[in-house]
Amino acid sequence: MNYRYLALLIFMGVMINSCHIETSEKQLDSFFTRQDSLFVKAYQQRDVAKYDQLMTEFLAKYQNLSPGIQKRYTNDAANAWYNFCCTYSLLNDKKKALDCLKKSIAAGYFDFAHLQSDKDLDNIRKEAEFISVVAPLQKIGDFLYILKKGADYQANDQRELPDFTYQSSDDPNLKELRRAFNLDSVAGSGEELSRIKNLLYWVHNRIPHDGNHNNPIVKNAISMIVECKKDNRGLNCRGLATVLNECYLSMGFKSRFVTCLPKDSLKIDNDCHVINVVFSESLKKWVWMDPTNDAWVSNEKGELLSIEEVRLRLIGNLPLVVNPDANWNHRSHIEITDYLYRYMAKNLYLLECPVNSEYDAETVHPGKKVQYIKLLPLDYFDQLPAKNENGNSVVYKTNNCEKFWQAP
Repeated sequence: MNYRYLALLIFMGVMINSCHIETSEKQLDSFFTRQDSLFVKAYQQRDVAKYDQLMTEFLAKYQNLSPGIQKRYTNDAANAWYNFCCTYSLLNDKKKALDCLKKSIAAGYFDFAHLQSDKDLDNIRKEAEFISVVAPLQKIGDFLYILKKGADYQANDQRELPDFTYQSSDDPNLKELRRAFNLDSVAGSGEELSRIKNLLYWVHNRIPHDGNHNNPIVKNAISMIVECKKDNRGLNCRGLATVLNECYLSMGFKSRFVTCLPKDSLKIDNDCHVINVVFSESLKKWVWMDPTNDAWVSNEKGELLSIEEVRLRLIGNLPLVVNPDANWNHRSHIEITDYLYRYMAKNLYLLECPVNSEYDAETVHPGKKVQYIKLLPLDYFDQLPAKNENGNSVVYKTNNCEKFWQAP
């Protein structure tokens, strides 16, 4: 057989298979999204028969998936059983409610605080079976409790770490980013914090958040902005934070994107959240900027806070304020309880930053190694080894909060 023809057939086969996989994933996403909507409707109508029918359809699809694909939809399964539990509880069918609750927990539901406060569960909360089933979840699902247990760092941790670096705004790529999107005009001519906020607004308004799909292969601001516009698509939180970080660097701000991670001692929580920190010369500290939610955080005096300050205030039960116009995709308002006291309390346990804050930091190139530093509380279960190499990344671990948050 002609080798060129064989190569063409192989290429076509790969492309067809790739398209088939992509179509299958889209079909699955569509099914589980639609099913979730129908579950909510049946729950709202207290329609047990309809919910049971929907659950049968759901399980027929879910249980036939391979373990790897099934893992993508474990949250859907856990939430489906949880809402079924709520439905039965509201109808005061305690036995079936508790049975569904156990199945929800077995599928991965572990939000201890919500289980304690959800009024839908009032009819079963005092049941001995409820108490015994839910109590073990405190250690994995009471996020403020876990964060408070992980409060302590060790400033004298002397494990060797590379120095953080920040690319100069004179870099040709950053200069082109600044010129191409007229970022001087975007930032405006106001004082420092005003310019920092204006760049946050711009990225949030220009690119929607899409947490259900991967980011483009080329991960720099110019390429991702162009691709999002061309394909009418969004980015996940990491993509948004990457774009905003490069915008800050192009305007001469020292900045990083920070991956905020849960403790996840059972390795069942695949969620994390990525936000930005910018070093304010006027405040002499890092300040929190979240492009996914168009959000920053202040104390009761209106003073902007850093990630570490927010973390300490959550641990110390001190007041926190989120800007009133914080929002997700201009569709929903950001509620401080869900955003900070549940979601970010969960994800502020571990923190990780690239060592080099620069243009195109995470685009994969042959031979390229991306270095990260991960800040661990002392009670974290996985302190060693001090340095991990995995593929194209190198991760250094430290308990030294001061070195992690050193001024640029």
